[in-house]
Amino acid sequence: MQKNTPNSWPDLEAAQQKDWEALAQKSIPDGKVADLGWQTPDGIHLKALYTKDDLHDLPFTNTYPGFEPFLRGPQATMYAVRPWTIRQYAGFSTAQESNAFYRQALANGGQGVSVAFDLPTHRGYDSDHPRVMGDVGKAGVAIDTVEDMKILFDQIPLDQVSVSMTMNGGVLPILASYIVAAQEQGVEQAQLSGTIQNDILKEFMVRNTYIYPPEPSMRIIGDIIEYTAQQMPKFNSISISGYHMQEAGANQSLELAFTLADGQEYVKTALAKGLDIDVFAGRLSFFFAIGMNFYLEIAKLRAARLLWWRMMKSFHPKNPKSLMLRTHCQTSGWSLTEQDPYNNIVRTTIEAMAAVFGGTQSLHTNSFDEAIALPTEFSARIARNTQLIIQEESHMTSVVDPWAGSYMMEKLTQEMADKAWEIIQEVEAMGGMTKAVESGWAKLKIEAAAAQKQAHIDSGKDTIVGVNKYQLTQEDSLQTREVDNNKVRDLQIAFLKKIKAERDPIKVRQALDAITQAAQDKTGNLLDLTVQAMRLRATVGEVSDALEKVFSRHRADTQKVTGVYAMAYDSAQGWAKLQEEIAQFGLTFGRRPRVMIAKLGQDGHDRGAKVVATAFADLGFDVDIGTLFQTPQECARQAIENDVHAVGVSTLAAGHKTLVPEIIAELKRQGGQEIVVFVGGVIPRQDYDYLFEAGVKGIYGPGTPIPASAKDVLEHIRSHLLSTQAKV
Repeated sequence: MQKNTPNSWPDLEAAQQKDWEALAQKSIPDGKVADLGWQTPDGIHLKALYTKDDLHDLPFTNTYPGFEPFLRGPQATMYAVRPWTIRQYAGFSTAQESNAFYRQALANGGQGVSVAFDLPTHRGYDSDHPRVMGDVGKAGVAIDTVEDMKILFDQIPLDQVSVSMTMNGGVLPILASYIVAAQEQGVEQAQLSGTIQNDILKEFMVRNTYIYPPEPSMRIIGDIIEYTAQQMPKFNSISISGYHMQEAGANQSLELAFTLADGQEYVKTALAKGLDIDVFAGRLSFFFAIGMNFYLEIAKLRAARLLWWRMMKSFHPKNPKSLMLRTHCQTSGWSLTEQDPYNNIVRTTIEAMAAVFGGTQSLHTNSFDEAIALPTEFSARIARNTQLIIQEESHMTSVVDPWAGSYMMEKLTQEMADKAWEIIQEVEAMGGMTKAVESGWAKLKIEAAAAQKQAHIDSGKDTIVGVNKYQLTQEDSLQTREVDNNKVRDLQIAFLKKIKAERDPIKVRQALDAITQAAQDKTGNLLDLTVQAMRLRATVGEVSDALEKVFSRHRADTQKVTGVYAMAYDSAQGWAKLQEEIAQFGLTFGRRPRVMIAKLGQDGHDRGAKVVATAFADLGFDVDIGTLFQTPQECARQAIENDVHAVGVSTLAAGHKTLVPEIIAELKRQGGQEIVVFVGGVIPRQDYDYLFEAGVKGIYGPGTPIPASAKDVLEHIRSHLLSTQAKV
């Protein structure tokens, strides 16, 4: 028997797994130990207990950070030497306001600038275009010319500050404006560092801020990769984004698989341009969402590096940097709740920790009020300080890949990689991600996942604190930020007129014609030609129009999944009763209640609209979905032609005070005054009375259970019809 000393431990006969199972079984007399844990949306069973046996036959458990396959991180020392970059994404309507925010953020510890553009800029429209009257300065900064970009970066040293720009559809004029603004600041292209998102494939799946069809859009990407490889060696030519996929409803394995498959498609596009793999691959970057599934998010980032290494190996690069996946992360916007919004600070902190443990290279933390309105300076400061506290106070940066060797995390990482690899192989069998996108298959996979998730929340299967459990009896008032859209639009239009009056119109027209000709002939580099045009003070809209003459403007087919929401919802909670009421409505009035779900303006985020359409259809409503980017006039015309009882407007980009009253007025002008209007989405509560006074019958904010909104819509339609019949 071992003699105990101050430096020794007593002998121990270690328990075996069977012993633990027997002991655990006593705690669950009516269940099975094997059922403990959690079945993830990805189909992975997260067990209640992991042991060293779970590491058996796992590859790469003895690898090091900075070395292949980069499972443990792309740098050897990771945060122990240099923490991740704190990069706060923001755009405050005007270039002046945004510039002030960026300078203040940099002075207070921010380490990079991340630009959010308004929707007209994303979609290639100038601020004076009639289609964007309700969108200018909403959800980001309005940029029409190089002069706006120069104001945006005034007194920000672009040779020292990394700039990330979320731009896809209007990528050519925006990137060109940034290049020219930097040069006129005295900074050459080769000195610029940062990232342009430039990830168009995901736009066709989820975010919808595209302009041109997939094929010409891929040409634009190839030209940008070529140009930056030759002229901007420190600049990342593309940020391949899974973030918007998760925001649209994708689970972690879908997000991971589709993002990497997109990346592989872009690599093939660049190779087809004749570029050497090592010339551009090291400047590819990625962008992932970080939601509330803490363990899964850490495993996802680790698996992403492993899978990208595996995929890039097939292209035989010589430079190890071509095999590394480097990523930016952003905490989830979708997990933020309108109800009890201060809970969102906790959610964002948990998500930020997952991003850090997963090994992100830069991070944006969302503001707690973004489910209600555009962030205030106060909420943006709390979001930034969340990262500063993690960096400066927690000592999390001291250890490289602290989850390495964890029985659970190593097993989960491999399971996540395996799940994603199965999906990637399915995509490849279809001919690659472009084919998967064009067929609509990828989009429908994400929409089905979104409908299932919403059903689980609405039925209470998934808990959201403050929404479907532990609700407040009375909500606290919250100060929110409001944008005067009319004022911003008027300022932009006046500035735009001034720029046009001062430029040489003949030279501008020649530069724009050269872009059109290059698009037609498939010659030259489109970014190079756009830089020349923007230097002459061409506008974002003019460049987009020059390309649209050849490429056309893409119009997506609108589809919806059916049956998914109903299957995931617990029918014992009033679902069947509501279906019976809807069926009875059909018997009473001769047809089912017919609703049109609409998106007005340039906001392409359609997760909420699609989920509502799916659930309403599963309940028995006759559902039409309006095309994206409709004007109020177009929406009213479609609603009247389709003889709907109601229009439901989905809004996320703060255009509701302009666009919703306009659709009500248009319905009256076109003879559809009997059609009732509802609104759902991100709407500050102080705007409710304004919308009700304009004629809106019901408003449903984030977290409203769909069966509750459906019942309310049904009651309004029924009472409106009965009232109309009584008058007759």
